Amino acid sequence: MSESEQKAEKAILDVKETVTKAVPTPPPATPKASAQALKERLQWGEPGLTIIDARDRESYLEERITGAMLMETVENLPKNREIYVYSSNDQEAETVANQIRKEGFESVSQLQGGIAGWKAIKGPTEGRSV
Repeated sequence: MSESEQKAEKAILDVKETVTKAVPTPPPATPKASAQALKERLQWGEPGLTIIDARDRESYLEERITGAMLMETVENLPKNREIYVYSSNDQEAETVANQIRKEGFESVSQLQGGIAGWKAIKGPTEGRSV
């Protein structure tokens, strides 16, 4: 083993000794999520989730949760993708979330309160009216 390889190996061992805690992971998604829960989930940095706006295209273009995608994009996502769904009302969002689950998606949460709930906690939005 060369001197540079030995130094690299020692550096790796030194780091392993100083790291004592596992890297934290976000809490698992639940079937229903509050706007605050989604906001906290997004604060983990690289969220690894998709927000789906199940409203009509015009409502989506007018104002949506920042980063949200239209319902038609779900079919292109991997089945293990974490998905949060909102719509015009909670009942409609629940129906859409159940439909997505039936399509085989493993982690789907209904965002309660929709965009109004999101705006109530000062969650960022985008669109023509913003």
